[in-house]
Amino acid sequence: MDTHLFVGLAGYLGRPEEEGAVGVFRKSITEGTWQHVLDCNNAHVVYVHPNSANYIFAGTDDGIWRSTDKGLTFEKANVPRDDVGIWSFLTLEDNPDVMFAGGSPIEIFKSADRGKNWASVAAPVLEERCSGPFPPRVMRMVQKPGKPDEIFAAMEIAGVLKTVNGGETWQDVSDDLVRLSSRPHLQSSIVQKETLAEGMLDAHAITICPRQPDEIFLAVRMGVFKSSNGGSTWKDIEIGRFSPTTYGRDIKVSPSDPNTMYVALSVAAASHGGGIYRSTDCGKSWSRFDKVKVNGTIMSIALNASNSDQVFIGARYNGEIFGTLNGGGSWQEMSLPGKVKDIYSLACG
Repeated sequence: MDTHLFVGLAGYLGRPEEEGAVGVFRKSITEGTWQHVLDCNNAHVVYVHPNSANYIFAGTDDGIWRSTDKGLTFEKANVPRDDVGIWSFLTLEDNPDVMFAGGSPIEIFKSADRGKNWASVAAPVLEERCSGPFPPRVMRMVQKPGKPDEIFAAMEIAGVLKTVNGGETWQDVSDDLVRLSSRPHLQSSIVQKETLAEGMLDAHAITICPRQPDEIFLAVRMGVFKSSNGGSTWKDIEIGRFSPTTYGRDIKVSPSDPNTMYVALSVAAASHGGGIYRSTDCGKSWSRFDKVKVNGTIMSIALNASNSDQVFIGARYNGEIFGTLNGGGSWQEMSLPGKVKDIYSLACG
């Protein structure tokens, strides 16, 4: 079966006057041209179901769109309200028909039928530690290996959530992120002046290495952090030892190698440089993996679950996409055609 790359595009708050395509694009990774398969909404996340690549999901500013034919066509899923924005998906490892979706404002939705119908299961009431030009978002979720009821969620400008009962209730585990912001090099306040903890609470992605299931890795504006006690405390892994840029936008574990992780590091949310770094020892050490020069913040990493040599990256501007089919030995440009808005998400399957 042919493997495809999917790209989610959306507008950017800082450039409302710019025009371009939004939605989802699809392309075979080895041949053919890009197809604009969903063009009616901003798509902030695109997701391939890990148990069936025929099922593709797009999280948009108008709810969830679902494909059952490998992204050729999409239908709108049944979500409780039309005004909910969706930013993340998670499939439970022990029950692939059960999925979670993360919304903005912060809300968790659940499906028991592989994403056709959704219900709201939690709208956590969080302490507002900082405010921004948009409501906080559930950017990424990860299930703890061996403990299926324990799930962690990274939230943009709101820190980290945790559930230990399969999503019925959630607790904020961000206190120690705020404590770390007392260190001068971890202080940041860009969109408001209420707190210098804004950068530490600006969480974009979260993951867990199966070989080290008690270690949770979090990518935030200020770098990459790790918790070994369920989020009670967080430790700076000092990613700056390995990379000249430290703005963490994405972090993923290889689906075929439990020791290998990838992180996208750039200068800032709106920047013109960055790189992908790889760890083969569960996050202890990192080295530059890509061999390309991007012209925008690297927003997303896509990994092929059936072929660990295939890795793809999307940079924010001009539909810029690069990929390697041979484990990083060589890279090819696969950028989107025509005028498009900002890349937010890549997926492969």
